[in-house]
Amino acid sequence: MAIAKMSVAELEEFLQREFPQALSAGDISIESADGHTCLLRQSYSERLLRPGGTISGPTLMTLADFAMYVVLLSAIGPVGLAVTTSLNINFLRRGQRGQDVLAAARLLKLGKRLAVGEVNLLSGSAPDPIAHVTSTYSIPIA
Repeated sequence: MAIAKMSVAELEEFLQREFPQALSAGDISIESADGHTCLLRQSYSERLLRPGGTISGPTLMTLADFAMYVVLLSAIGPVGLAVTTSLNINFLRRGQRGQDVLAAARLLKLGKRLAVGEVNLLSGSAPDPIAHVTSTYSIPIA
């Protein structure tokens, strides 16, 4: 099992300082991060909906990308310039109106220059994902 280089409190402090817009709305919280996995929660709001009352794709992509960034930082420490190089999302089913969206991310491979991971996006307490994401991040040379 991986050992986290940053705790949830350290992640929140770093993000407030280096990437304040990520948490400024107060609707995303980091519930856990252990250097291999993390769990984020996006609080439900009507502004997350697209016509038809489903959670919008941009909302889901943003949350998934942020979850990958958080799990990566928990594994490598405060490397602010780690960036997304690819993100693929498969929308599987509608998110439930009135339910928070959870992003369960895990690293699949962590190298010196690249990290690959996946994120399952869940609607409330429903067990089946509403979207599945794979993503690659570039890690800058120290």
